[in-house]
Amino acid sequence: MQTLLILYLSDYLFLPENSAHVWGFQELRSGIESVTGPRSPEQLASIVFGLYAGLVYLLPIFGGLLADRWIGRTRSVVIGAIAMAMGHFLMAFESSLLPALTLLVLGVAAFKGNIAVQVSDLFKEGDPRRATAFQIFILSVQAAAIIAPLVCGTLGEKVAWHWGFGAAGFGMLIGLAVYIQGLKYLPRDRLERGRGRTAGPRLTQAEKSRLAILFLMMPVLTVSIVGYGQFGNAFPLWSRGNMDMVVAGFAVPLTWLQAVDGVCRLASMVAAIWFWRWWDTKYKPINDLLKISCACLVAASAPALLMIPAFLIEHGGDKVSILWTVAYSLVNAMAFATLVPVGLALYAHASPRRLQGFMIGIYFLHIFVGNILVGWLAGFLSEMSGTSFWGLHAILVATAGGVLLVINLMFSKIFKPAPPPVHVSLDKRGISGERTPV
Repeated sequence: MQTLLILYLSDYLFLPENSAHVWGFQELRSGIESVTGPRSPEQLASIVFGLYAGLVYLLPIFGGLLADRWIGRTRSVVIGAIAMAMGHFLMAFESSLLPALTLLVLGVAAFKGNIAVQVSDLFKEGDPRRATAFQIFILSVQAAAIIAPLVCGTLGEKVAWHWGFGAAGFGMLIGLAVYIQGLKYLPRDRLERGRGRTAGPRLTQAEKSRLAILFLMMPVLTVSIVGYGQFGNAFPLWSRGNMDMVVAGFAVPLTWLQAVDGVCRLASMVAAIWFWRWWDTKYKPINDLLKISCACLVAASAPALLMIPAFLIEHGGDKVSILWTVAYSLVNAMAFATLVPVGLALYAHASPRRLQGFMIGIYFLHIFVGNILVGWLAGFLSEMSGTSFWGLHAILVATAGGVLLVINLMFSKIFKPAPPPVHVSLDKRGISGERTPV
């Protein structure tokens, strides 16, 4: 829905003749412009989109705490799915934009982190299959990311905006039905004891050290996503004016660019799963932190790649081919296939079990701040040349990758799983010990 939303806001709803119908719009605009100064409808749309995209990654912290302490993950996921469906249906009405976005971000808060922890809970501590499981989990998300723009985006752009958003609501209800049918395969929520409080012993020194490094990584991870984050914000706006969207006489809807991204991410996820399995059997396994660092450096090459068509346009060229979308999406997807699922796996297995939901929410916090940063950076699209705009993003992401490499060199040993405890027994020959799995 991201591309459909940014186009809906910038091309229609935030235009002066339409924005007066939106409940609370003038108050929202006044609040934003009191910080940023006067904004055009396109700039305002980018900021609102950035706030929305950021909040869906901030609020899962509180959704994780709610599930960890009170209602459990299953109830939280179901409540979140219902709220998101209601939000999509409200998006079909122009006046209810802000209540709709509120329901969407609250629904994601209850849903996003908790369903990720349920994936982690399928495996015992130290199981190397966890990272692969998250890749498969993200793989299923990418299948939906291909279908949704083709259905919702086409309806929104070619028929009417409210048709596209309404279709997204029905899609959410279908997903909820599938989830409920699969509950028998998921671990049960652990809320039998200590309901309403955090039970368990104090954190060990090793756990404190791992948590400190995970928090230290947050600003770096924030910067690492700005190149990819512009795919749903600045890139559609840049493409509209600089890319030839006509293929064989057919005007390709801009929302279909998101489907191209979904296909690339799906293919890249399959390739990444195969590659890391092959690597782990052929060579010494690479730790999660190093994988993330390398993926970040790959991600820097995606905005760097867009400097080429931007340079050609600025030096007298015509609109560039839509194939540049494929190139940009493919490089982004290659990085995404490792960066996000392995990052989730790292924050899941490196966190104390009783804080997993909260720490998954903390992981998503970097995407919240990153999307706010993306929205702010997107405002420079109309003020900078395309070459400078995309070059700035490449430098930022590459710098983040370099810092993550340094963190890996300094602290990777902290994340190694602890050895299993020694079981000590007394027999006729005296004391004997053997390592036994927990």
